[in-house]
Amino acid sequence: MIKLSVPGLLSFNGGFVDTAGFLGLQGLFTAHVTGNFVTLGAALVYGTHGVIAKLLALPEFIVVVALARVAGAALRNRGTDALRVLLVVKVLCLIAFFVLGVTLGPFSDSDSAAALLTGFAGIAGMAIQNAVQRVHFPSIPPTTLMTGNTTQAVLDAVDLLRPQPNSDLAVIRARFARIFRGIVWFAAGCATAALLYYWVGFWSLAVPAVIGAITAILRTKIMA
Repeated sequence: MIKLSVPGLLSFNGGFVDTAGFLGLQGLFTAHVTGNFVTLGAALVYGTHGVIAKLLALPEFIVVVALARVAGAALRNRGTDALRVLLVVKVLCLIAFFVLGVTLGPFSDSDSAAALLTGFAGIAGMAIQNAVQRVHFPSIPPTTLMTGNTTQAVLDAVDLLRPQPNSDLAVIRARFARIFRGIVWFAAGCATAALLYYWVGFWSLAVPAVIGAITAILRTKIMA
């Protein structure tokens, strides 16, 4: 049960944090770099808020991923459990996202210093999750980006319905189930975030902080 829960929790948090950040920070994606490019173009055309936040989101994401990589390698060289440390740092970022959102929000201008600081905390948490998943959990599908997952799921579904010669149906079926579960968990995170944000605003960010802590506890012996 523990093995099966970790990928789902990561995907749920990916959807939750991205949705809550988008709603609370006027269109800023905390985990979806592509989305920020699109909304940046819209902000430039329509003259709306969020240009600065979206311009800074990508370099911050890159820097945090690079730091996570370097820190993880240094920790492993010292015999330290790098995965546990990085997951704890991610939880601290999510707690900071929650606390800053509750104490400083709501934000009338997503380019204000308070909104930028809040958004950067969320982006840092999701950047660490992306880095950790790629390095430590390479067998599970991406937990924050669903375009590639959806494409692969459709391809696998077609191959299962119309098998190709020499296809390994067992491998395809297992991959499809893995990806489909991730998509469902991500969608559940998005829906839950939307509902909770509507009801309680930034207080909803307590949920991913708690789930992140649970994931850190269950971080061993993951099964995709």
